[in-house]
Amino acid sequence: MIVAEQLTKRFGDKTAVSEVSFTVQPGKVTGFLGPNGAGKSTTMRMIVGLDRPTSGSVTVNGQPYVRSRAPLAEVGVLLDAKAVHTGRSARNHLRAMAATHGIGRSRVDEVIELTGIGSVAGKRAGKFSLGMGQRLGIAAALLGDPHTLILDEPVNGLDPEGVRWVRQFVRYLASEGRTVLLSSHLMSEMAQTADHVIVLGRGRVLADADLSELVRAWTSNTVLVRSPRLGELVTAVAGPDVTVTAAEPGTAEITGVTAAAIGDLAASLGIPIHQLTPRTGSLEDAYLALTGDAVEYKSKEIS
Repeated sequence: MIVAEQLTKRFGDKTAVSEVSFTVQPGKVTGFLGPNGAGKSTTMRMIVGLDRPTSGSVTVNGQPYVRSRAPLAEVGVLLDAKAVHTGRSARNHLRAMAATHGIGRSRVDEVIELTGIGSVAGKRAGKFSLGMGQRLGIAAALLGDPHTLILDEPVNGLDPEGVRWVRQFVRYLASEGRTVLLSSHLMSEMAQTADHVIVLGRGRVLADADLSELVRAWTSNTVLVRSPRLGELVTAVAGPDVTVTAAEPGTAEITGVTAAAIGDLAASLGIPIHQLTPRTGSLEDAYLALTGDAVEYKSKEIS
C-alpha cells in the first residue's frame, strides 16, 4: 500500500506538487493520470525517495521507502528506462542489480524470459530500441519479485503484443494482492487496465475514484440520430435536460434522453429513423473534461 499525506514539493518558486493526498490500495491496478507538468513524475520520485518532499509524507507498506532494507524486494520501479549502464549487456545490467540484494542468477534469467528480451540479453543496453529499453526496465522492476510496482509510461515504445502483455501482467500482479501504480497518457489502454484512477492537474489531485465512477461522473451518454425529418424530431424531443448538437446534415447528437425513448417517440409520430446509435462516455472523455482547465502546455486548435 502507498499512502501520501499532504505531499508538497517546491523547486525554487515553482510548486510542482501541492498538498497531494491519496492511497494506492493492494489488489488493484491504480492509474496515475494527468497532463504534462501535472506533477506525476515528481510524485513518483518522492514515493521512492529520489526527491525529498518540501512538506508532507509518503509511505510504502507503512514506512518510508528509503528505510527499506531490501528496496528491490519492496518496490519495483520503472521511472526512466534509459537509466542503465549503456556499455553493459542487458543480462549484466540485471546481474549487477541482483548482486546488491543477493538475488540469484536464475531470477535474472527468469525476468529476461518473462519480458521477452532473451534474444538481445547479450547485447549492450545502450544500443537498445525504445521498446527493448522499456522491456529491460520492466525486467529490472520485477527483479526482486516486489509486492509493490510503480511504472511510469511502461508501454511507451512497445509494439501491440508488448502493450497487451504489460496490461495482462499488471492485472495478474494485482490479482495476487500486489499494489500497482501505473502512469500512462494512453487513455484507451488505461481504460482496459486500471481499476482505480488518480488524476493530477497543476500539482493537485483532481479526482481519486474507481474508473467506472469517474467516467459516470464526468461524461454524458449521447445518442447519434439520423433522420430525413430531423427538425421535427428535435422539436418533439426538446426538454430542459435535453441537449442537441448538430453533426452533419440530417444528423445530430442528443444528450439527456435514451435511444429507446427517442425511437418510441419517432415511431409514435411516424418519423423515419435511419440511424439511432447510443454512445457511452469514455475515460478519455472524462479525462479531458476533468483536466481542461489544468493543462499547462496546450496546443493550438486546428480549424
